[in-house]
Amino acid sequence: MATSVDVSRELASLADPRRAEASSRFLQMVPGGYGEGDRALGVSVPDQRTVAARYWRDLSLAETAKLLIDGAHEERLTSLLILVRKFAKGDEQERGQVFDIVLANTDRINNWDLVDSSAPYIVGPWLIDRDRSVLDRLAESSLVWERRIAIMATFAFIRAGDFEWTFRLGDRLLHDPHDLVRKAVGWMLREVGNRDRAAEEEFLARRYRVMPRVMLRYAIEKFEPQRRRDYLAGAL
Repeated sequence: MATSVDVSRELASLADPRRAEASSRFLQMVPGGYGEGDRALGVSVPDQRTVAARYWRDLSLAETAKLLIDGAHEERLTSLLILVRKFAKGDEQERGQVFDIVLANTDRINNWDLVDSSAPYIVGPWLIDRDRSVLDRLAESSLVWERRIAIMATFAFIRAGDFEWTFRLGDRLLHDPHDLVRKAVGWMLREVGNRDRAAEEEFLARRYRVMPRVMLRYAIEKFEPQRRRDYLAGAL
């Protein structure tokens, strides 16, 4: 069986110091940034996906969790990519174990790419036919990444034609102080609109004048130019 050390060694062999520097800036791992304190190896996402595809069958859940708990940024993302594959291919028991690993380690899913690579593909799908109250708890968290996990998990519901929790959490997070949560809410509202424009506009009608500008811009990005201008001008 493969180990987390095997994965780490392979990722290290693919590392590029120049890419690491660029990733550190892009993901704000610099002092004062939202990713401060993290460490980038400098491995491209396509390379990480290749490594995940190679190891997901042979790496146990325990070894995968080690990467998530102890790894540098790319090791954690690779761990999550492996967990997504295990969740998609696993039976009910394994899927539940994957979900539990993610929820137990939200402090290590601490950048937007880590959230977006896992919440819509593990957290949301697990909760589709289950009690979703954990999303209320995450949405109330002081940890920005848990709040983003909550709204991004609803992408799975949206794909199933269920918009209730996107609107519920959209209301709860409407005045969230963090830009990355505001953008995520706007993005999920846009995804609702891609499937049911009337449902999105009904939600926006009573809120668009008070929601943060970046949230509104994301939500109406696919609207016709004049319709976007009307929303932004508060003229509806």
